[in-house]
Amino acid sequence: MALTLVSSNKCAGGFQKVFEHESTELKCKMKFAVCLPPKAETDKCPVMYWLSGLTCTEQNFITKAGSQLGAAEHGIIIVAPDTSPRGCNIEGEDESWDFGTGAGFYVNATQDPWKTNYRMYAYVTEELPKLINANFPTDPEKMSISGHSMGGHGALICALKNPGKYKAVSAFAPICNPMQCPWGQKAFSGYLGPDRSTWEAYDATVLAASYSGPQLDILIDQGRDDQFLSASQLLPDNLIAVCSEKKIPVVFRLQPGYDHSYFFIYSFMNDHIKHHAKYLNA
Repeated sequence: MALTLVSSNKCAGGFQKVFEHESTELKCKMKFAVCLPPKAETDKCPVMYWLSGLTCTEQNFITKAGSQLGAAEHGIIIVAPDTSPRGCNIEGEDESWDFGTGAGFYVNATQDPWKTNYRMYAYVTEELPKLINANFPTDPEKMSISGHSMGGHGALICALKNPGKYKAVSAFAPICNPMQCPWGQKAFSGYLGPDRSTWEAYDATVLAASYSGPQLDILIDQGRDDQFLSASQLLPDNLIAVCSEKKIPVVFRLQPGYDHSYFFIYSFMNDHIKHHAKYLNA
C-alpha cells in the first residue's frame, strides 16, 4: 500500500511526519501522523497508537500534546490516525460536530449510509497496524494504545476487545460508558442502529464486565473541572466500579482544576508515555 509523505519535521532528535494513503477499509484517502524517535534510525521500536477525540484530525495531537520528547526518551514510535473517514460525500456527514466527519467513534458501522466507509474500528486495529509494520522500523509484537475523550473510548474498547494485542492502555477523559451518555447514544443509534444489544460490543464498561484476557493495567486521567464530566458524557465511575469488581487494575487520577482541553493532555502526557514504556520496553 503506497504512502505519500505530506510533511516531515525534525523534532526531539527524530522526525514528526504525516502520511496519506488510500484506505481499503474506509474507501477514502486517510492521513496519519507518525513520530519517529532517534532510536528508530538504528533499531526496531515499539508503537503506541493515539486516538483523538471529536472534531480532531491527526494534527491536534502532534501540535498540542508535547508527546515527541517522551517518544524520543523512551524510544517509542507514536502513530496518530485521523478520527473518521473524510470526503465520502455521504448525505448528512457534515451536519453535526459529534456525528459523521470527525466523529467516527471507532466502531464498524452496520447501518446505511455509513457502513461502507465508517469502519474506524477495523482501520485502527487491523489496517493501520499492518501498514505501519510494513513501512516503519517497528517491533510488531509490541504495541499499545491511548486516546482522549471519544479516542479514550476507542483506546479502551480496542484493548478490551483484543486481549493480549496491546501491551498497555491509557486514556484522558474517556467516554467510559457510551450506551448511557448522549454522545454515545447519538453515535451508536446512527452507526449501529436501534438494537441496543449491538452497542455492547463497543462500550468499555460492558466489555470490562466480561473481560477474561491477560492482565491489563489501565491508566486514566480525568480533569475534575471538565465540563463534559459534569454533563454526564464521560461516566468514569461506571467503568471503575466494573473494573474493581472484575479485579482489572485501574489507576484513575482525578486532576483538580483541569478541563477537557489539550492543556490538560499536555500536562500529563509524559506520565502516560512512561506507563506505556514500562510494558513496551519490558
